[in-house]
Amino acid sequence: MGFFDSVKNPKLKSYKRVENNTPTGLWKKCNNCNEIIQTTRLEENAQVCPYCDHHFRLKAWQRIDLLVDDKSFTPFGEEWKSRDPLVFTDKLPYKDRLGQAIQKTSCYDSSIAGTGLIDNRQIAIAVMNFDFMGGSMGVVTGEKVAMVMDVALQNKIPAIVVSCSGGARMQEGILSLMQMAKTSATRQKLKDAGIPFISILTDPTTGGVAASYAMLGDVNIAEPKALIGFAGPRVIEQSIRQTLPEGFQRSEFLLEHGFIDRIVHRHKMKQELSFFVKMFSNQ
Repeated sequence: MGFFDSVKNPKLKSYKRVENNTPTGLWKKCNNCNEIIQTTRLEENAQVCPYCDHHFRLKAWQRIDLLVDDKSFTPFGEEWKSRDPLVFTDKLPYKDRLGQAIQKTSCYDSSIAGTGLIDNRQIAIAVMNFDFMGGSMGVVTGEKVAMVMDVALQNKIPAIVVSCSGGARMQEGILSLMQMAKTSATRQKLKDAGIPFISILTDPTTGGVAASYAMLGDVNIAEPKALIGFAGPRVIEQSIRQTLPEGFQRSEFLLEHGFIDRIVHRHKMKQELSFFVKMFSNQ
């Protein structure tokens, strides 16, 4: 043991930590092709990868700017806020999670609703915002989607809902699940009155949103390779203990099996909506 007692620890050279002044967020890696892309180039291309056409998620206001005529959008319900009816706490109190989401998005809830024009034809539209708690549907989002349909019914104009959601918001319990019934019942009023409802499904559209209004459109349009379904593929595989087919629950698989009507590239979405609004509209 005398030899080991005489061994001294090596001296490590001290170094100064060099501050990195390089701005962050200048580049983004594509999840599909692994190419590194300038964020400014992505923004100019509506968040679509210029190499492989992978569709990144859009923020709600970006989606509105892409679909609705310039300066024609008039929002409603911007001041509506979710409360904490269950005084719900998991790792954080629900009130704290809401506060964080509001600070992150500058919105009070996971959807933006209002009226606007598409190629000078009036529409009512709701767009879900995944950045706000995964686009989860609580009482406020359910009310906004129902209000969009009510406005469409009153004014006899098409209703459009862009879904991007992980499903119903568990922190609001049964009150959140009730929105599935409320929005579906309101959608039925549109159907009875012959007012068109166009549903756009983006990545992801899952859970209670997919199980209610998202799949009830007169026309159901999806973006390429969007994940659409009730439970996720991993949950299904674990439940049935089988390997799922290639591309299961992606837009292309759903189109092939008659679950959706069309797949439309983001760059052509406004043009597609304009066609259907014009076809359905009495204006």
